[in-house]
Amino acid sequence: MQALENENRELTEKVQASTDKLKYLNDLKDSLNKSILVAQEAAAKVKSNAEREANITLQEAQQEAERIMQAANQRVTNVYKEAADTTTRLKTASGDLKTTLRVFKQRLQVMIESQLEVVNGQDWEQLLADDDFTQLAELEKILSARLDNNSVASVKSSATNQTTDQAVAAETPATAPTGETVVVFPDDEK
Repeated sequence: MQALENENRELTEKVQASTDKLKYLNDLKDSLNKSILVAQEAAAKVKSNAEREANITLQEAQQEAERIMQAANQRVTNVYKEAADTTTRLKTASGDLKTTLRVFKQRLQVMIESQLEVVNGQDWEQLLADDDFTQLAELEKILSARLDNNSVASVKSSATNQTTDQAVAAETPATAPTGETVVVFPDDEK
């Protein structure tokens, strides 16, 4: 009987030890389960925060991209408007310049043709054929009258008495035309 009591006691101690171990393992299992749940909740919070931050960053990036696109479009529009305005101004200036050149060409052509008529006229032939310069004043009046009658209304001739230096100065082109044509006749001294 003593053996049975000893065995019973040993078995009771083993059962108690196994029960304690089982309780420890159950507590450990519960603790691990709680830790897993806490870890899962923390991971879910981290994931949620990361998604929220990613959405905020994406929205900010989209807003910045939209702002950049609007600024670029505005610059393109401004450059296009400036180019169109410059083109319009250049076309207008080009047209004005062509008109001015046409008018200048016509006036120059009329003036040259008038001068050619004077140079090719019979009065020059008579002047060059005559050695007598006594009728010079009369010839000046005739040439002045013909120049004024055969040329454009804006061209007027007048007889002048200039010295040789004045005649040379009159033959050099002036920087600003006065609108009057002066015919220079040789002096009697030549």
